Amino acid sequence: MEKAGVICYNVVANLVWEALFLSIRIGILGYGNLGRGVECAIKQNNDMVLTAVFTRRPPETVSILSEGVKVYKVEELISHKDEIDVLILCGGSAKDLPVQTPEYAAHFNVVDSFDTHAKIPEHFAAVDGAAKKGGKVAIISCGWDPGLFSINRLYAGAVLPEGKDYTFWGKGVSQGHSDAIRRVEGVLDGKQYTIPVEAALESVRNAENPDLTTRQKHIRECFVVAAEGADKAKIEETIKNMPHYFDEYDTTVHFITMEELKRDHSGIPHGGFVIRAGKTGWNGENTHVIEYSLKLDSNPEFTSSVIVAYARAAYRLASEGQKGCKTVFDIAPAYLSPMSGEELRAKLL
Repeated sequence: MEKAGVICYNVVANLVWEALFLSIRIGILGYGNLGRGVECAIKQNNDMVLTAVFTRRPPETVSILSEGVKVYKVEELISHKDEIDVLILCGGSAKDLPVQTPEYAAHFNVVDSFDTHAKIPEHFAAVDGAAKKGGKVAIISCGWDPGLFSINRLYAGAVLPEGKDYTFWGKGVSQGHSDAIRRVEGVLDGKQYTIPVEAALESVRNAENPDLTTRQKHIRECFVVAAEGADKAKIEETIKNMPHYFDEYDTTVHFITMEELKRDHSGIPHGGFVIRAGKTGWNGENTHVIEYSLKLDSNPEFTSSVIVAYARAAYRLASEGQKGCKTVFDIAPAYLSPMSGEELRAKLL
């Protein structure tokens, strides 16, 4: 009886170790809202395990949710490369990712959420060169826009070639734009809300296919906490004229206290719509509207969940021997799911 118990224990132990061995080992670089969201998303994916968190802050000051997982200085990252299958980069697009993603793509399979649309081709080229040189896979610009919205624009355009695309964001907090605000000299903290222009949204949904400028589709509203003695006029001017972020929009800047920011703007909601209206028929006699929408309680947590799905894809592509930089356009949907091909065909197709 005792022998049978020992055998049973060994079988269970082997299964546990096998499961751990098969888990995709994830490292997180940066532990802000996005990094914390990635940690939460990993918990919901049974084929993944968090290996380590790396930070520019003193590690002893960073408290994470996962028990038994260590926090290291970013300078120690390279020395842990054999313990990480995919490194998820959780920095900002303005300053962090343009440097970090090419740097670490030479040593790790990486995923980032670079979201400066105009600079994606430039970012891709830098990361692709580094990843190919290191024999690694990198997937950039993962999230919901760029990311899921990008895919839906592609699908809708392929299905309705005679038509027009429209993308509306908000109302919600943009992490990238908020990060850009906080990097302005004299700013202690801030939040930026992207708000669709209702008249433009209604026109698009009515398949009127209007010609809209960037300024006609959205407004941007900023709530800024300035440092004591800071030049508020200069801060406002810098924000409103920031290329790729605010210069093409009607932007309002409100200066508030830190207490007001924490009381009234502590959440990070977001959402948006991708809409394409198109024609079919010999003479375009029939109109169709495709609309994909998101309503998010937490922008960073949802973005993190998308990133983690693409970390699975990066791992699988690397396991196949692929290398270089990819975008969401290059990833087959099956690579994102933990289900097998047989399960996908039986349950979802």
